Parts: sequence; structure tokens; C-alpha cells
Amino acid sequence: SQLTATELAGMLPGLSGGMIPKMQACLTAVQGGVPRAHVLDGRLPHAVLLEIFTDSGIGTMVIP
Repeated sequence: SQLTATELAGMLPGLSGGMIPKMQACLTAVQGGVPRAHVLDGRLPHAVLLEIFTDSGIGTMVIP
């Protein structure tokens, strides 16, 4: 549910398909100074609200 930029950079070569651009964008964002970036499944109703307002969230958060 949470990765550091270093952990994500190590995992990136092993990712496939549509996850590559999503996670690369998160990595670029946090390396560029964004405090955290999230990847969510937009097909789930209220995904953003669940990520923001619940303790466990439903997506993956990338932090520097």
C-alpha cells in the first residue's frame, strides 16, 4: 500500500503493461518534489474518497 521512491525504482524494471507509465509518473513526481503520489483503480466507486479518508486506503502511495 506504500512504497518509497527507492523501492519503486527497484521494482520498475519488473513491472509490465499499463503499470509502467503509471508508476513511472509517480516516481518522477516524488523525485521532483511532490510529497506523495497515489495510484488508484478508477473503476471503483469513490476510489479517491476511500484513499483519502480511510486509514488503509485502496491504492498505492509513493513517497520520497
